[in-house]
Amino acid sequence: MKYVVVLGDGMADYPVPQLGNRTPLQSAAKPNIDFLAANGETGMVRTIPEGIPPGSDAANLSVMGYDPNKYYTGRSPLEAVSMGVELSPTDLAFRCNLVTLKIDGDYENAVMEDYSSDEISTAESTALIEEINRHLSSEEIRFHPGISYRHCMVWHTGEGRRTFTPPHDILERVIAPYLPAGDKSEFFLEMQRKSYEILRDHPVNKSRTSRGLRPANSIWLWGEGSKPAIPKFTDKYGINGSVVSAVDLIKGIGICAGLDSVDVDGVTGNINTNFKGKAEAALKELKNGKDFVYVHVEAPDECGHRYEIENKVKSIEYIDELVVGTLLDGLSAFDDYSIMVLPDHPTPLSLRTHTPEPVPYIIYRRSSQQPSGIEGYDEFQARQTGIFIEEGFRLMDRFLQK
Repeated sequence: MKYVVVLGDGMADYPVPQLGNRTPLQSAAKPNIDFLAANGETGMVRTIPEGIPPGSDAANLSVMGYDPNKYYTGRSPLEAVSMGVELSPTDLAFRCNLVTLKIDGDYENAVMEDYSSDEISTAESTALIEEINRHLSSEEIRFHPGISYRHCMVWHTGEGRRTFTPPHDILERVIAPYLPAGDKSEFFLEMQRKSYEILRDHPVNKSRTSRGLRPANSIWLWGEGSKPAIPKFTDKYGINGSVVSAVDLIKGIGICAGLDSVDVDGVTGNINTNFKGKAEAALKELKNGKDFVYVHVEAPDECGHRYEIENKVKSIEYIDELVVGTLLDGLSAFDDYSIMVLPDHPTPLSLRTHTPEPVPYIIYRRSSQQPSGIEGYDEFQARQTGIFIEEGFRLMDRFLQK
């Protein structure tokens, strides 16, 4: 038996007036996914436990079979693992975005214009993070370059507790109410202030503005956490596997779980990504002896954060045609397979951020397909089945029949 999970990050949504009060899942043309829903098990699952922020970190841990109440220690440590950053038990890791702030006066009164600096290239962002290191690193603090706008800061022997806000949650808002708060918060705020002075006139940013692109003129720290201790997926389920993703968070969860992380040319984490290449990479892993592949697609989530209604619908259609369609063609070569399709959490266009509501899932098994009683896959039809998984981390047990 071969197992594949297709995780469409943030696919679930609320009804959208511009879509005739339908959700993007209802509006998208997705014949492959609808077929799976009509001939498999479809229901709802709660991936975000009560009391835990509705992030992709906790949600994907849950989908992968790990109880966030036990294993969630923050987002950034998972990303740090993917970036090859060694963490000691006393280190604290932080996500470090390169953002675009619109500043007219004091730093605190700036507006969060773009949490990705127009999805700055990795080459440009690496040069900027290296400049930040030259000015702001110390024996205790070190910045590590990642992909595009996503980077990492490690505080060796860090201590205390703070509150941070993800920058994608505050687009077009004044940042003052969302600045670091808690123990030594002024220390973190001062680093962000200094980063603006360092970056605003950097040659990389001058070049970007001359080309009509937004400058990456400040760092933004969030996602604090310590090194996680996640049991190996093979020990837990008795099968080996891989993850296919463009983002360090999912790669990091997979690596911590002992899964192989597969790099695919042309993947970006947005709608302009190599959808088909991800599916082809998953099939290659299965043909080379892997039992399980977790295919993560970030695009719907990015479109939700950016309020890109048409692109969110298109991203679901691309997942259906280029990911699920390619997988179904390739999986037909195996004697038997199971495929699970779901989002990790909703990213409603109207809110432009994550929410903790349950999400619809499909489990389809080739050898035991049977009519489910519904015609397709969306938030409302999934509720009609009456199937509900309260503890999301148990869904993987159900999928793998453990």
